[in-house]
Amino acid sequence: MVLKVSLIVVLLVICSCVVEAISRNLDHNLNQNGSSLAAIKFPDHPSFTAVSSSGDTDCSSLTSSEQLGHSGLTMTSGEETEEEGEAFPAPKPHKQLVKLHLKRRSGSEDAEPKESVVDSTLRDLSRIQNLHRRVTEKKNQNTISRLQKSQDQPNQSYKPVVAPAVSPASGVSGQLVATLESGVSLGSGEYFMDVFVGTPPKHFSLILDTGSDLNWIQCVPCNACFEQSGPYYDPKDSSSFRNISCHDPRCQLVSSPDPPRPCKGENQSCPYFYWYGDGSNTTGDFALETFTVNLTTPSGGSELKHVENVMFGCGHWNRGLFHGAAGLLGLGRGPLSFASQMQSLYGHSFSYCLVDRNSNASVSSKLIFGEDKELLSHPNLNFTSFAGGKEDSLDTFYYVQIKSVMVDGEVLKIPEETWHLSAEGAGGTIIDSGTTLTYFAEPAYEIIREAFVKKIKGYTLVEGLPPLKPCYNVTGIDKMELPDFGILFADGAVWNFPVDNYFIQIDPDIVCLAILGTPRSTLSIIGNYQQQNFHILYDMKKSRLGYAPMKCADV
Repeated sequence: MVLKVSLIVVLLVICSCVVEAISRNLDHNLNQNGSSLAAIKFPDHPSFTAVSSSGDTDCSSLTSSEQLGHSGLTMTSGEETEEEGEAFPAPKPHKQLVKLHLKRRSGSEDAEPKESVVDSTLRDLSRIQNLHRRVTEKKNQNTISRLQKSQDQPNQSYKPVVAPAVSPASGVSGQLVATLESGVSLGSGEYFMDVFVGTPPKHFSLILDTGSDLNWIQCVPCNACFEQSGPYYDPKDSSSFRNISCHDPRCQLVSSPDPPRPCKGENQSCPYFYWYGDGSNTTGDFALETFTVNLTTPSGGSELKHVENVMFGCGHWNRGLFHGAAGLLGLGRGPLSFASQMQSLYGHSFSYCLVDRNSNASVSSKLIFGEDKELLSHPNLNFTSFAGGKEDSLDTFYYVQIKSVMVDGEVLKIPEETWHLSAEGAGGTIIDSGTTLTYFAEPAYEIIREAFVKKIKGYTLVEGLPPLKPCYNVTGIDKMELPDFGILFADGAVWNFPVDNYFIQIDPDIVCLAILGTPRSTLSIIGNYQQQNFHILYDMKKSRLGYAPMKCADV
């Protein structure tokens, strides 16, 4: 037992050193001008130099709205399912409720709680560094490596066109509600949604991420791919796959290789490169495909819906921490995200409700596209405005403006500038489904931690459990009495959390504050652990975030 404890302590110390090294490396990189993309050598792929041989690349086959950048999304009812054995009735647009399922990626069943927390924290911290690096590099890349391209080509103005919401009288309305697959391990901050891609539809499990935009799938030929469950997507097996030409205006929505490759052929496919700040990236062809989702109707039945002309990346070179999934479904604010593309069918809002980590594995979290009248009528629904203007096309993330935080009813005196987002992309606070715990930039974190230490009485402080602190021994205590915690936003909104959302039980005898710190220049993040059992609404039409306490297992 002594040896086992010693090994855990050694692991924690090593992890702390790794985190410190990551932070030092980030600080060094942020002091360098320019984009790291210029240093990446891309493979000699036909997409970059010649006409693609996969799928239909004829621009003349597109509708006029597609040629102007309109995503051209349409939705049709699916055929009967093998499970039901009968055709589904025609959808009722005005009353449709559809539930999509999310699952949380399960960590190792053999991992001890302490190791799971360390594992999760390391992934979180790496993600925070990467998200911040993406912001700063994205702010700079157009003025550096893309400058030559603008000098060599005629000046063309192009503004991405996002499909407007379809009115109930002219198209599909109502809601699309998905169930999210969820595990029970804290070691995972990722949620999965099952989707069916292509014609005929084939099953793939994709990670949902509110911190990115591009939807992409590992695609044949898979020249460099990570391991996934099931076969790779093959465009030759789908009659609905179509490449987007490099001359198509929609090609400007994705980042091309750096330096850019010339568009020589009329039907040459649009190459894309999407990066996540560290070594994680995906490279391939930008294309259109039909996505099929399994929906739950208001009566509890099941129905397939086909969403046509979804823009996505057919990834031939993919690397990063995506193992097990087939790709990623972006829910960010940009025009490429699945959430943005679904606006033409379900309006400008989506929401999710994440069950708590101790829920039975059979209980699913929900993802909802469209207006949820039940949520909007909830007596405890609160809103805070998104920070940053809509005109900022570089803004993938959902920023909120924090004024301060409250511990046990006391508004803490945290320097106001701690919460500000600079013009260079430093600082600011985002709400993110892909980060597990909550992270506040210094000095906010230290002030919050000290406030908890000061106000918690009657429990023995436990040392030696980095990176979490403070931690307390609660042996023999049935009901813990811990200080209240809430976030005060600049517009006056308040978000109060139940204790299970900001204290985490490491083992039956120890609880720790589930909030950590980051360097002052990086992002603050409200993670999914703090969001559990809240119905979270992203209302882009009114540029606001909604949150209502909810038993998510009942949604």
